[in-house]
Amino acid sequence: MRNCCLRELGRMDYASALELQRRLVAERQQGAIDDQLLLVEHPHVVTLGRNGHRENLLASDEILERAGVAFHPTDRGGDITYHGPGQLVGYPILDLREWKRDVGDYVRAIEEVIIATLADFGIAAGRIPKLTGVWVGERKIAAIGVHISRWVTSHGFALNVSTDLSYFQYIVPCGLTKPVTSMAALGVRATLEDVGYVLAPHFGRVFDCQLPLAAPALAGARKREPI
Repeated sequence: MRNCCLRELGRMDYASALELQRRLVAERQQGAIDDQLLLVEHPHVVTLGRNGHRENLLASDEILERAGVAFHPTDRGGDITYHGPGQLVGYPILDLREWKRDVGDYVRAIEEVIIATLADFGIAAGRIPKLTGVWVGERKIAAIGVHISRWVTSHGFALNVSTDLSYFQYIVPCGLTKPVTSMAALGVRATLEDVGYVLAPHFGRVFDCQLPLAAPALAGARKREPI
């Protein structure tokens, strides 16, 4: 069974996490490291995918600045999304040549990991045909946007745990006029650490790997603070 190194990064700004991903992707492409799963929480940030539409950003730069929300164009798939405190963000860095060389199967597998994780917390989540992500009814609870270069993945998923959903007012999430929700909004009280602890074994099962824990001390990361 393959190893996939689990890195719990705490709270890290988006730019630092992006730079870390790029470094690890390069090392994975060279075969210098095993697969990786980064779990992180970001300060308030809106990101726009490479094929996204700027008109789905509903706030001006001035409004975002006043609200303390950064903005980053990025090279992942998908449209526009929000990351912030109380949201568990996962960045798998996997060489799909050692799993399945199929982008669609990869995205469905991430959805399966999140659906199984939510089920352990008593939340019945699922998919909506032709849409990416994880849904509870018509409400989106997790967004997915990936990038693949030479079969090595980056970017990933964002699961709303105790996210302040009011920040989604600044965007049309993923370009869809559908509401969002969170585990907390559905009555589940859990920390990001709780959810990460449950999610990691499901990730290992779905991707047929074991997840030894890496040392968390990385430049740019800091301990999470109360929301």
